[in-house]
Amino acid sequence: MGAPTSDLPLRADGRRADQLRPVTITRRFLEAGEGSVLVEFGGTKVLCVASFTEGVPRWRKGSGEGWVTAEYAMLPRATSSRSDRESVKGRVGGRTHEISRLVGRSLRAVVDVAALGENTIVLDCDVLQADGGTRTAAITGAYVALADAVAWAQRKRLVKPGKQVLTDSVAAVSVGVVGGRTVLDLPYEEDVRAETDMNVVVTGSGTFVEVQGTAEHAPFDRAELDAMLDLALAGTAELARLQAAALAAEPSDGSATRAAQGTGVTA
Repeated sequence: MGAPTSDLPLRADGRRADQLRPVTITRRFLEAGEGSVLVEFGGTKVLCVASFTEGVPRWRKGSGEGWVTAEYAMLPRATSSRSDRESVKGRVGGRTHEISRLVGRSLRAVVDVAALGENTIVLDCDVLQADGGTRTAAITGAYVALADAVAWAQRKRLVKPGKQVLTDSVAAVSVGVVGGRTVLDLPYEEDVRAETDMNVVVTGSGTFVEVQGTAEHAPFDRAELDAMLDLALAGTAELARLQAAALAAEPSDGSATRAAQGTGVTA
């Protein structure tokens, strides 16, 4: 069974077992895009760009409902050694496809597609640097980019200003059992040796969207599962606070805004 998170030695990076890595959310990172965010979970850096277009896929036409989807990819040198671009290989890999669908599902869980109207928002999530937790960082950053895109569309009256398109916020974090204890927000060096690895997607109100867990080296029991979910709820609550802080900052000059864990918000 995983040991309690308190009264234990610090992790290799100096964190407690129940502590997130330093998290930074920088809005308006690019000039292009109706929403753009650079999200950083420690050494993991993901660029999330939201693109708003009028109209919906053919199978959605006439429904009166919109669509939100996502595409996820990694730069060739996001990791310690270069990987070929999937466009060169001529096909999208299974992992890439799986994560793209996860990000899209997570965002749609907090979108009222009827309020969006027959419009489409695509989130492109590109991993610039990977150090574990790329999919959870992508979901967390993509929500902020999505919120900016919705606000942009309402200002342009492409979506009715009075409509509440976003019903809640959504964020995600990894948890696991490493060396017999439950830990939050695993970097790569913990992820590769974890007995159990889990990704948890949670709304701002504390309800679960998705739980993906695998016993990599040893099965886990109910107590460990409960401990991991408790850590995930605490971690995503902090991420929701950072998302709200980033979205609350509105500089008049249109420059980037940043919310950083432990440092408040600066513009």
